[in-house]
Amino acid sequence: MKKHVLTIILALTSIFLISCTQPVTLEHITVKGLEQLDTNLSGLNWKNIPLRNVNTGEVFRISDFKGKPVLVETFAVWCPTCTKQQGKIKELHEEVGDEIISVSLDTDPSEDEAKVLEHTTRNGFDWYYAVSPKELTQQLVDEFGIQVVNAPSTPILLICEDQSTRLLRFGVKNADELLEEVEKGC
Repeated sequence: MKKHVLTIILALTSIFLISCTQPVTLEHITVKGLEQLDTNLSGLNWKNIPLRNVNTGEVFRISDFKGKPVLVETFAVWCPTCTKQQGKIKELHEEVGDEIISVSLDTDPSEDEAKVLEHTTRNGFDWYYAVSPKELTQQLVDEFGIQVVNAPSTPILLICEDQSTRLLRFGVKNADELLEEVEKGC
């Protein structure tokens, strides 16, 4: 009996390890909520992919903010460290107003605009929030690595006025640190 259980455990471990060595792709992800945009996203750079602000219904692109610093946070509604980071972003906006644009992209394929809107309403978050289309999410992974969509690590990208981009350190960043990063530039 013990030998049979050990064989099963070894087989399952092997299957798990083999599946971990496969390249990461996001082809299986579907985005709920952007289907009305009726836009072919293939070939667009991630900064030019149309997004819908769940708070207002407005369609925007990250590239629309050229000339202003932009903080792009990837998150998931279920992630408590993301909510903590968003609290720090809220503090930043209380200090600087709209001098800095914030965009929070939900990259969890099981979450939709309704979940994100409920999250923003419950927490009083009023900046740009959108569900990330799979094409945008895949491009972020291709450019910055899989960690950029690891919600608990609170990834934030700084996009400078000229649209150059850099990934900030992982972990929750307070309002002062975010402001210092923006002032430092890309």
